[in-house]
Amino acid sequence: MTNEPGEEPNPFRGTPFEQLFGMLGGGLGGGPGGPAGGFPAGNFGALFGGPGGTGAGMPDFAALMSQVQAMMQPHEGAVNWELAKDVARKAAAQEPDPSVSSADKVRIADALRLADHWLDSATELPGGVSTSDGWSRADWIEQTLPVWRTMVEPVAEHVVAAMTEALPAEARAMAGPFAAILGQAGGAMFGSQVGQALAGLAGEVLSASDIGLPLAPAGRAALLPANVAAFADGLDVSEQDVLLFLALREAAHQRLFAHIPWLRAHLVAAVEDFGRGTTIDISAIEEKISGIDPTNPAALQDALQGGLFEPQRTPTQQAALVRLETMLALVEGWVDEVVSQATSDRMPTASKLQEQVRRRRAAGGPAEAAFAALVGLELRPRRLRDAATLWSSLRSRQGAAARDAVWAHPDLLPTPTDLDDPLGFGEQPDEAAALVEEDFDAALAQLLDDEGGATGDEPRE
Repeated sequence: MTNEPGEEPNPFRGTPFEQLFGMLGGGLGGGPGGPAGGFPAGNFGALFGGPGGTGAGMPDFAALMSQVQAMMQPHEGAVNWELAKDVARKAAAQEPDPSVSSADKVRIADALRLADHWLDSATELPGGVSTSDGWSRADWIEQTLPVWRTMVEPVAEHVVAAMTEALPAEARAMAGPFAAILGQAGGAMFGSQVGQALAGLAGEVLSASDIGLPLAPAGRAALLPANVAAFADGLDVSEQDVLLFLALREAAHQRLFAHIPWLRAHLVAAVEDFGRGTTIDISAIEEKISGIDPTNPAALQDALQGGLFEPQRTPTQQAALVRLETMLALVEGWVDEVVSQATSDRMPTASKLQEQVRRRRAAGGPAEAAFAALVGLELRPRRLRDAATLWSSLRSRQGAAARDAVWAHPDLLPTPTDLDDPLGFGEQPDEAAALVEEDFDAALAQLLDDEGGATGDEPRE
């Protein structure tokens, strides 16, 4: 980080932040209608010696703070959630998103009632649906945003903090209060990316619990008719059967979330554990920024939406991700198994729909890929088939009550190793008991033999 002879020191010289702020000034000075959710007007480049500036002198931090405070709405936390919601709503509105009609809401409510009736024969867990609803994509964004906030905020805190920590020590010392403004800027950028990712997910999800996380308020089951119709198109299955099958899956999720009290907190904690220890690869940011044309605002927008500040995965995060993927697989596998039992004698098309849902969940969609690029977190139950096989095998050997009893405590849940041998889960305790019994019998026989061979003059052990 050197300066030319006669120049004032610039603490950001040679760092990605000098390039980023220069492009924010030169490329995004178009005002609220600009890209990435509307970064406001202003010439950051002038403050950092960029195009239109006064040279490569020391940044005018007072002017910078005044300008950024005027440009950016204050927000609490690591993410500007108002911006995230606004970006998500606007992006979702780019495609037709009609309000759900009363007739569709009635169809959904009827399907969920029938689904709960069928599930009563497949599991001893009671129904968990207290309210049924039909959502548009905008409704899904509004209703699920509080839970996304809970899950994403811990990850975002580390990402934004890592951005600030990535500044050279000299820059942090000279920046002073600018560090707080940088955090606001990071929160705005992250909020824009979250909004884009949620808009993408809103265009793909079929129900409130479609991705295996409890996103809706407790007891509220919902389906998205527009997305359900798109999913049913080309399946050679009636839309009525598709709606009922998805209602069965939604109602099964609701039973788990309603009657396994620790499950919601356990899933959220797994996401929070993933967020701890997040680091940012500054060299990777610099490489991405160096390839962006400052005169092309869309290029920076694409970089921001494509995970410009994508965190690097650490061994601790990888372990947390394995735990989360295992939990998602167990939830989805249980739902898969219970719905399969509920439909076995009632719905001939269920096996075809089950396979379609399995492939869809295992592969993930473009929006899930965008979300993974944003926070490094993939929401896919990669081992769904193994988990479904495990639950099915346990039920066939010990009954549905034993299968559902495994959810009584998180310590009882199958591990990734158990998923490697799904047919053997539940057998180990019996085998261990048999070994203990055999050892006891052998020890007793040995003791009796020793006593039988001892004389009155010989000491006994």
